[in-house]
Amino acid sequence: MSVKVTADMVKELRDRTGVSMGKCKEALDHASGDMNLAIEHLRKSGIASAVKKEGREANEGLIGAAESAQAVALVEVNAETDFVTQNAKFKDFMREVAEQAAEKKISVLDELMKLPSREDPSITLDQRRALIVQSLGENIQVKRVMVLPKGADHSFGIYSHMGGKIVVLVALTGGAGNEALARDIAMHTAAESPEYLRPEDVPADIRAKEEEIARSQVQGKPANIIDKIVEGKVKAFCDEVCLLCQKYVKDSSLTISALVEKEAKRLGKNIAVQAFYRWKVGG
Repeated sequence: MSVKVTADMVKELRDRTGVSMGKCKEALDHASGDMNLAIEHLRKSGIASAVKKEGREANEGLIGAAESAQAVALVEVNAETDFVTQNAKFKDFMREVAEQAAEKKISVLDELMKLPSREDPSITLDQRRALIVQSLGENIQVKRVMVLPKGADHSFGIYSHMGGKIVVLVALTGGAGNEALARDIAMHTAAESPEYLRPEDVPADIRAKEEEIARSQVQGKPANIIDKIVEGKVKAFCDEVCLLCQKYVKDSSLTISALVEKEAKRLGKNIAVQAFYRWKVGG
């Protein structure tokens, strides 16, 4: 039995799906006024629409972070324009993907996107993405995900920079309760862009290249002098690219290593930086 499609029905369907009023009216007409059939029709057409748009480049985006009792997660979600990344639907979707990754401890993207959406458990996260593609008219893709399990010996700090264009996660060992220190180090990392944690982490080929460059700059001096100069230049390079050797942005009298040692002594703990992750959109 056909039901007359009213403006209130169209508005309800728009509120539930985020699809344009015109598309909602078409779907309700197609479904003879049956709300559930109209939603099903929009899902199917939304997924088809998303497939058409997935060939477009999606170079803008944001990075989301979430914590659960068991884990911390980072996700990068991309769109075609910065305008769409600032849309509430885009941000809500990114937030849910990050939260589900942290709660379910799933770091395999395909598995994550097959989870039921909390917004509508009858569809998957990927189907929700497809509906948002139809609603906003741009290709939207979840590019990457990372999940770090929490342990009793860890403290995590997260810092978001440039509205989510850069997000840093820092993991400290030495027990829980050191989140403020971890976040300060994450803030420093966002600003100073270290490439490695410590000098020992610099690959041998990178170090050899720096030594080669340094030697080419000091030709004609005695061998022992050259060796000292080269050693100094390589150390200066490591001080620049290694987090623990960098001068702390909030107090240049301290390196990050000295900052951690100072805080560990104050608290009577054995605190250490275990790892850092600096994600940049497109990186």
